[in-house]
Amino acid sequence: MTPLTRRGFITSVAAAPLAVAAASTRLPIRKAVEFSMLPASLSVAARFQLARDAGFEEIECPTMPDQSQAGEMLAASKASGLRIHSVMNSEHWRSPLSSRDPAVVEKSMEGMRTSLRNAKLWGSDTVLLVPAVVNPETTYAQAWERSQRQIRLLIPMAAELKVVIGVEEVGNKFLLSPLEFARYVDEFESPWLRAYFDVGNIMSYAYPQDWIRTLGKRIVKVHIKDWANRIDPTIKKRVPEYVALLEGEIDWKAVHQALADIDYRGTATLELAAGDAEYIKDLSRRFDRILDGV
Repeated sequence: MTPLTRRGFITSVAAAPLAVAAASTRLPIRKAVEFSMLPASLSVAARFQLARDAGFEEIECPTMPDQSQAGEMLAASKASGLRIHSVMNSEHWRSPLSSRDPAVVEKSMEGMRTSLRNAKLWGSDTVLLVPAVVNPETTYAQAWERSQRQIRLLIPMAAELKVVIGVEEVGNKFLLSPLEFARYVDEFESPWLRAYFDVGNIMSYAYPQDWIRTLGKRIVKVHIKDWANRIDPTIKKRVPEYVALLEGEIDWKAVHQALADIDYRGTATLELAAGDAEYIKDLSRRFDRILDGV
């Protein structure tokens, strides 16, 4: 080996760990998109194919009580190769589990049962659930107790179907700290009840990187959106709103590091307003930058 060749060899060996480190900055997370974000003017099959062509690997779909529509979703998933990884339960806002009205609660429970059956049909491993809503008629303590009581009745079905119920923190005035969210999940003592963490939903009062580290392995799925305070000229005040990825106030490098710290390897789903094909493709590219830690 000549000195020049030897030097080149030594240089390449020294550089190898750096190359590995650079390559490993991409989070091992699968990219997904909400079905509702895709253009409603397209057929179901075309919407799935658009998401696939834009670079998404999976999709989250809403509850489908109509069996023919549920079958259409399944066919589109198979044709496009885009897996339906999760079901967005659709009844929890209109009919919260925390309601004092038994009829409302039963409607919510049936919505969850339908969502779980959809998940089984589609091969999904998660159903997203907003567990409770605190309002003038429902105290915080009541929301906690009532929602847990009903979810415990759903867990046997979830276990039988092998579908995790992922409870999400959202604008429901409930689960307002990461410690509380962790306690709520832990009290079920079940692998079929975990946390569905939304990065943007807590930005008005907390920091997502803190919540990610506190929740840790409790997190089954992640929602991705960006958030910012904007000046509303009509009231001359700052108001929160969801904005395009990388255009808000979320510290994405800190979020990237937190997800790496807990070794999260699941799916992250983009959840923003609907748009056309170019909009979806642009958001997919921005999503890549977040996963790459750029």
